[in-house]
Amino acid sequence: MLHGMSKIEKKALEAFDQAVLTGGDFTPRSGQRQMAAQVAKTLSHGTLGEAEYPQRSIAVIQAGTGVGKSLAACIPAIIAAQERNTRVIISTATVALQEQLMHKDLPQFSQLLDKPFNFALAKGRGRYVCKLKLERAAGGQADTNADLFEDVPEDPLTPSPSKASLSDSSVVLYQELVQDLATGAWDGDRDSLEFNESTMPWPPIAAERSTCTGKHCPQFSQCTYYDARKKVASATVIVANHDLLLASVGAKLLPDLSNALLIVDEGHELPSVASAQFSASADLSNLRWLDLMGSRLQKVGTEIKYRDTAAAVTLTGQIKQAMSDLQGLVMSLYGSQVNSREKNARLPHGVLPEVLEEPVRLLFSTSMALAGHMKGVSDSLNEQIKEGPHSALRLATMYASLGALAPTLDGLVQTVTLLLGDSESDAEPDAKWFSFSDDGGYVRVMAHASPLIPGKLLVGQFWAEVRSAVITSATLTSCGSFDFFLREVGLDADPDVTQLAVDSPFDFAQQGRLIVVKTDCNPRDIAIFNQEMIDEFIIDAAQVTGGALALFTSRSHLQQAYDSLPEALAERVLLQGARSRNALLKEHKRRVDAGDPSIIMGLQTFGQGVDLPGTYCETVFVAKLPFTPPSDPIGEARAEWLATQRRDAFNELSVPATGIKLNQWAGRLIRTETDQGTVVCYDKRLTDTAYGRRILSGMPKFALSIRVKGEVKGEV
Repeated sequence: MLHGMSKIEKKALEAFDQAVLTGGDFTPRSGQRQMAAQVAKTLSHGTLGEAEYPQRSIAVIQAGTGVGKSLAACIPAIIAAQERNTRVIISTATVALQEQLMHKDLPQFSQLLDKPFNFALAKGRGRYVCKLKLERAAGGQADTNADLFEDVPEDPLTPSPSKASLSDSSVVLYQELVQDLATGAWDGDRDSLEFNESTMPWPPIAAERSTCTGKHCPQFSQCTYYDARKKVASATVIVANHDLLLASVGAKLLPDLSNALLIVDEGHELPSVASAQFSASADLSNLRWLDLMGSRLQKVGTEIKYRDTAAAVTLTGQIKQAMSDLQGLVMSLYGSQVNSREKNARLPHGVLPEVLEEPVRLLFSTSMALAGHMKGVSDSLNEQIKEGPHSALRLATMYASLGALAPTLDGLVQTVTLLLGDSESDAEPDAKWFSFSDDGGYVRVMAHASPLIPGKLLVGQFWAEVRSAVITSATLTSCGSFDFFLREVGLDADPDVTQLAVDSPFDFAQQGRLIVVKTDCNPRDIAIFNQEMIDEFIIDAAQVTGGALALFTSRSHLQQAYDSLPEALAERVLLQGARSRNALLKEHKRRVDAGDPSIIMGLQTFGQGVDLPGTYCETVFVAKLPFTPPSDPIGEARAEWLATQRRDAFNELSVPATGIKLNQWAGRLIRTETDQGTVVCYDKRLTDTAYGRRILSGMPKFALSIRVKGEVKGEV
């Protein structure tokens, strides 16, 4: 069977086979080996490093629940990395999977392989403490908006928050952290702390790229973030998340993707993470930061004798006026929507109204000019830090003060750039909209812009860098096809991509049952359906004897259902939002272990990434097919553009996206070979419509029953 394989591929698969035999608790599974073989083949190929004509090798693998994809992916990948003298980056979407890899899987795998390897968790800079900021916080002086120049006179027009803005209790806790860092009791990692954000805020002490002077910082030799980076730099296996993975391109936060092997686990989340990273927004109502920036730039410029120090105040004043004018125009155009249910005003076809063009162009030119001025001052500060180590602490503090406001300016520049983007070209336009919210009696206006299809940007900004990669998840296909996912992630036209679907080893027809409840009304009749669904759910929930999940598509429906529960039934329910997600799961397991029924009622948060095997989840209630809300501006813009191309947005976008999400929800039911359970779906469209049957065709093959007015009509 190994005939014809490359030397590296053969060795990687042999290591996997040996791990299965010697792992103790591993059960040989044909699907798992099939996946391991594809991983070994994919990661043994692809040109690494500089090359005139590099070859790429990418596999998209759907591995059903229970396949054991961590073992199938990691062992071949680690061997391939060792043989190719490179490293493996494993990117996940959830903290839970990162913790499983770091504390369970990778330590276990390291015991199974002949050649040892080391591994490390890569986190964003903001997860680590900045010692300079912490020391100021311990003195009661820290605040992201505070003026950090104690001996520079205050601008009376832009007073900074007082030291009292940090509570006495927060200062005491910060002082304890200083002591813990000094003694080694704390490593500077936010995730190793247990604290209440309301009593000890993290942002005032967080390390940030925009406030960091790197090796020129007086605390660089003891920096917790750079110490963590050293561990990552020496690791063979690096565990990261999708946000950091995408942000690392060009930023050197992770090894170059052109010279490393890549595993993207929970790959179904990659398009949404990319969409968020490529989007931009700006608050048109909160202008306080401009006063602070102008004042700080002028003060720093004066301190370091920078040229044209008055320009900062002039520019920030112009931007402030332009933003105020733009907000007024937006309110005059769309203000009638403020008191309605709809809080977004989307720009049809991405076209900026003519009346807004000039204000946005003015905002673009002035914000770009301010960004240029900011860069000049920051560069000059850096130079002086290099040349004058005796004043490095003071200069680094100035740099941090400016840098704290840099992300807000960057967001403004990115937003207005996208707002002015060409909407007349043949390519799809960006989604553009304004949103309105009540901020303590005042209307807050936000401007937003986002690319329609994240995959288009991933092609040029991400996949062009990748040489050898595996993307995997239990839910990559929808309606029985990879097509939707491949389009969303930008790999649909890539000749270097191989697809593989590995079935779950579970016997879903024997282990699980899907009951579709046929309500009298159509789910599109929202008010009537919601109540009818709740009536049916109350009857079903009362029969739960172990653990169950009830998943809803809207918070209002969730709350309505909870409020309708009889008191005795409500006592069995854990409602999303009442406690943290982890606290709810912990209490749920405690109740079930004690022999008591427990039902978690929640939204998408509990529809994926939740592992409740056995009696912890014997029933999954699906209130409604999880279509994306019609008010989603990006979804609306995509549908609008597809209509101009004479394409069917509902069948091309909505149906497959819903199919993937429903598969995730249903996937909470059967987690092991011995699990038994039932999915109850109260949306008759799943069996009564053509698109519903498309979705159904891609779901696990549960035994299917139809229920009408409480009576099961028989299996179909």
